[in-house]
Amino acid sequence: MIAWFRRNPEDVVLGMALSAAALAAATVVAAALQAWLGVADASPVYLLAVVPIAGRYGTWPGVVGSVIAFLVYDFLFTTPRYTFSVTNAQEWLSLLLFLVVAVVIGRLAALQAERTNEADRRAREAQAMFGISRALATATTIDGAAAEILERLVGQTGLDRIWIGFGETPGSEALVADSGPGEATVIGFPGSDLPGLASIAAATPWVLVRMPGDEPAEWIRAHEGTAGEPAAQPFALFRVLIEPDGEVLGSLWGLRSEDAGLPGRGATRSLSLAADQLGLALRRERLAEIATTAEIARRSDALKSALLDSVSHDLRTPLATIRALAGGLLDEGVPMSSESVRESAATIDEEALRLSEIVRGLLDLSRIESGELRPDLALHELGELVETVVRRYRAAEGEHRIEIDIADDLPVLVDALFFDQALTNVYDNALAHSLPDSIIRLRAAPVQPAVQGEPTIESAREVELVVEDSGPGMTEEALEHAFDKFYRGRGVEVGSRHGLGIGLTVARGLTEAMGARIDASAGDLGGLAVTFRLAGG
Repeated sequence: MIAWFRRNPEDVVLGMALSAAALAAATVVAAALQAWLGVADASPVYLLAVVPIAGRYGTWPGVVGSVIAFLVYDFLFTTPRYTFSVTNAQEWLSLLLFLVVAVVIGRLAALQAERTNEADRRAREAQAMFGISRALATATTIDGAAAEILERLVGQTGLDRIWIGFGETPGSEALVADSGPGEATVIGFPGSDLPGLASIAAATPWVLVRMPGDEPAEWIRAHEGTAGEPAAQPFALFRVLIEPDGEVLGSLWGLRSEDAGLPGRGATRSLSLAADQLGLALRRERLAEIATTAEIARRSDALKSALLDSVSHDLRTPLATIRALAGGLLDEGVPMSSESVRESAATIDEEALRLSEIVRGLLDLSRIESGELRPDLALHELGELVETVVRRYRAAEGEHRIEIDIADDLPVLVDALFFDQALTNVYDNALAHSLPDSIIRLRAAPVQPAVQGEPTIESAREVELVVEDSGPGMTEEALEHAFDKFYRGRGVEVGSRHGLGIGLTVARGLTEAMGARIDASAGDLGGLAVTFRLAGG
């Protein structure tokens, strides 16, 4: 009965009007049966009105409808008519039996309707919880699933607004998602910059308190600072703690008009289950972050160890050579000719240059990994850029045969410094891994369209530069790691020069920073072919 009066006043008026219409229709049918067909007792007709009333509005409206039907039939159809007195004992018995049957049937119809409605509510709750679980399971973060979770909860609970905050206390919670952040007329979230902050900051929330065992949770009005009843407010604020294993990680908040009352059992279950799901997801996300941090630290340690192992030898060798030669130059007891002094100085200069290249490569690698590269793209003639790199290595080329096949008018959109360093690394790699008297070829041409006919815009704007040698090349397995850090492969280097294994890694980083591409494959000369795909002019 209390639930009936808590309904919307418009629903109550509509229900009373429909009930009156059903009883009036049953009265007309009963009168017609007695007048035209001579039916002595037409009271069962009223059951056709009582059953829909009970099924639609519940037990108490059905009982009230049964009593009204009993009184109407007594007043209109029992002797003496138009009074509530009954002189015939048989009629008394019929009326009482009708009342009992009407009440029982009304109660059964109401129970069946309530069970049907409860089953529907449970099905909607299960569907909503499944959707929330699926959203949390498929999203990479809680933030990505929060919008769908709130949308489902608003539709399921009947609350005007729901939001999620993560933090140990309401004042320290960080807003994760809000179902209505743009509604200025609705109260905002405490501690956030949403509208209505001043109004809700002093609000007294209803807190959902979980009970031990299978007992249902209860809403308790929490208020602090003053004794007595909390101050009146036009809205009702609800808070469900997100606390997996007793640790408070945040809150699920809800808001609606104070006149709407507390959320029902179904809405309360949905909010409670959603808070539990969020707690488990948040705990799982934090554990994943801890595991990721630990894995990053482990890989960082492994990288440092690999770097030290790889660099230590390459740094010690030139340093030892420089110290030995410098010591010989400083030793006055060892006579040295002018030619020996020049040779020692030249070797010291060569080893110092090697140290400089090692340090520069490490610095380039560090800049690439930190994302600090900012290319300054401009149009340059590819032939001139290539010739600059080749000219720099004339003295180191020895007996290598250098072939260059690049058109004079072939502009490319690159950062001149980035491209120079990338091509230098690739060219140096070709020199280091090929025997004297072998061929190193540099050729470039515009990329042809994949299908014969007019070239596409994308293909017409790409230029392909290939640097290949006639050295031993790399196996298919080694090619997959050609651009990996510190990877030098086995049986690849045939000369006396040994690097850190980061030259191609740096070349790839610099090339990709310019928006271009680079890859390695087996070349036509039998060795390694490194291909640049550059944006053309």
